Amino acid sequence: MARADLILSLVRASRLGDEARVRKTVEALAANERAKNHTILADRLLAQLQPENGRNARSVSVPRRSGTPIVVEKTPRRTLDDLTLTAPILETVQELVSEHHRADLLRSCNLEPRHRILLSGPPGNGKTTLAEALADALGVSFFVVQYEAVIGSYLGETAQRIAQVFETVRSRHCVLLFDEFDVVGKERGDTHETGEIKRVVSSLLLQIDALPSYVVVVAASNHPELLDRAAWRRFQVRLDLQPPTQRQIAEWCRGFERRTRRSFGMQPRDLARRLAGLSFAEVEDFCTDVLRRLVLDGPDARPRDILDSRFRQWKNRLGMASGSGAKA
Repeated sequence: MARADLILSLVRASRLGDEARVRKTVEALAANERAKNHTILADRLLAQLQPENGRNARSVSVPRRSGTPIVVEKTPRRTLDDLTLTAPILETVQELVSEHHRADLLRSCNLEPRHRILLSGPPGNGKTTLAEALADALGVSFFVVQYEAVIGSYLGETAQRIAQVFETVRSRHCVLLFDEFDVVGKERGDTHETGEIKRVVSSLLLQIDALPSYVVVVAASNHPELLDRAAWRRFQVRLDLQPPTQRQIAEWCRGFERRTRRSFGMQPRDLARRLAGLSFAEVEDFCTDVLRRLVLDGPDARPRDILDSRFRQWKNRLGMASGSGAKA
């Protein structure tokens, strides 16, 4: 929403005595100002929402528990160009980015950009990396929830801390990542779970519903079958990231050689054949391991010999023998 529209909305809400709308509009104004690096003005706007007896209290941008941040802000180090995505997934992500870059046009027609995304699939295939690259593409902050600081042992403690997480990001243009989302989004009908996790899930879903669209929530799960059915409904975009095919591995290796300006001494398609069955994370670890030896050996480096050496070492580490899908 443009700043002028926000101001008009604030005046209308104030005239009608709609406190919930006043709070939501002020938070949106603060998010707009923070996006322009007007942090002092953003903090002053939010301070007006505090109760009178708390006006002089020191605001904390990232709440902590016993010295551990509940939410950690990270600098995105990956871009969409660094990823090897299938055409349907890449198209969906690009559409999402376009919606946020043209959000004012959508809002002029009473529409909002999609901002709730569920990423599923086996570990090591780019869920966390995609969230990071999305923050880079949107040009916004990237926050990651720290479960060790969120999960509490006392009744109601976890739900209260989850509320703190959302309170932290409500006034920021950002991507908020819940990695391993099944930790807090488990199926409430599971008879083995306690009443506490059911309260946590209910609180979590209400908080997600209440978030403004400039906060992009990304939930990543290796076990989507464990998620509460109502949680599935909350997400407007659902992407399944599966292990790479040989063609995708070859494409990734070409990009790696291009970025590092180093040659493996083997055609990417042949290298991909040897690495078939590995996840993207394992392929990256392998290639980085080779690059490390190329750098250390200097001008005398023999890429093919280094590759053969790495294959022998990784054969035992990753089960790259017959039966694993990879050939050493």
